[in-house]
Order: sequence, then structure tokens, then C-alpha cells
Amino acid sequence: MAEIELHYWPTPNGWKISIALEELGLPYRVRLVDIGAGDQKTDAFRAISPNGRIPAIVDPEGPDGAPIAIFESGAILQYLARKTGRLGGDGERMRIAVDAWLMWQMGGLGPMAGQAHHFLKYAPEDVPYARDRYRTEVARLYGVLDRRLGESPFVGGDAYSIADIAIYPWASLWEGQEQTLDDKPHMARWLDEVGARPAVQRGTALHLEKRKAFQSDAAAQDRLFGRDAKDG
Repeated sequence: MAEIELHYWPTPNGWKISIALEELGLPYRVRLVDIGAGDQKTDAFRAISPNGRIPAIVDPEGPDGAPIAIFESGAILQYLARKTGRLGGDGERMRIAVDAWLMWQMGGLGPMAGQAHHFLKYAPEDVPYARDRYRTEVARLYGVLDRRLGESPFVGGDAYSIADIAIYPWASLWEGQEQTLDDKPHMARWLDEVGARPAVQRGTALHLEKRKAFQSDAAAQDRLFGRDAKDG
């Protein structure tokens, strides 16, 4: 099987795909996209990911054996599940639940947790309204997640799936989002269980040193968040 090309940086969205590839045992090679240096803005990367965001993949053995480039983490997860027949849900009812919770992550938890991270950790000014707004919304979403995990062992039902893979990278950063697990026992149980999976550990460790370097690089943060005068 030919290697899938993973265009990646160690962020929660990037981890979704590195975890999935590890879980599925698919061969892949990494193409680092240094978002602090602006690699995501190049024409070459935008030819693969038109929105200029990681992650993206190029599968040389796409539909009908022809290469295909795919962007948006949720779409990539669905593609990999279909390609392998794994992690997409066992039976139509579970597939529907997996898709619903995947969309919940893409449209709700990811954007809200991302904004919480930005205003709590990276914003150049203290904006109390924004900090409170996103922190509160993330807390509400984690309440939704905790209730769901009180009903079933995994987000989509009885089996681990791409829904868990999509949600875990953001949920694992709950402390940086200034959240608590004291009132979320089901989420805490799930975090421990998913975080103990070897494929999850390998996927989140992929080039993790570069994430740590970015967190202490003010110039890279300025470039990423458009605060660099040269970027307008």
C-alpha cells in the first residue's frame, strides 16, 4: 500500500489525522506545514488545502486508484473510515451517531475551544467578555459530552470511532481552556481510556517538540495570528 502524505502541524486538528492513521495502521509520511512560519499560505499548500489550513492529506491510491487531495479534518476522517471500513460505526444507527458527533465537534467544540485557547493564552490584550464567553461555552459543551458518555462508553456508542478521535485532541486540553472535570466523571473516564491507547499516544507525540517551541515563540505567534505588520 502506498504511503499517504500527511500535511501536518502538531495542533488538535493535526492530531486527529495522525491518530487516525496510527489507529488504522495506514502507512504515511509527514510533510510539516510550519504555521508559525506561514507555510500554510503558500500556493503549493493551497493547491492541496484551498482554505490554507492544516491538516490535509494526499492519498496516491484514492477512488478508482487515482490520487486525491483532501482537506478539512472531518472530511479526512470520514474518508479514511470509508477507505478502510473501520472506525466509522458498526451498523447504520451507529454510523449516524458517529457522523452527528463528528459534526458536533467540527461546528461546536473545535471552534469554541479554539477561541477559548486564543483569548486565554495568546490574545495581546485582555478581553474579559471574550474570555468569559468562550470559557463558558466550552464548559457547556463539555457538559453535553459528559452526559453523552454517561449513556455509552464512547461518543458514537459501544465502539471507539472517528468521533472519539475528533473530539479527544481538543478535550485533552481542558486545563488550558480553564475547565474542570470535577463535575464530569464520564468525560474524565473517557479521557483516561482514550488517552491510554498506544495509537493516540503516538499520534499526539508526532513532532510535539515543535508545538512546545511555538508556544514560547512570540514572533511565530504574531505571524500566525496576523499581528505581523509585514503580513498586513
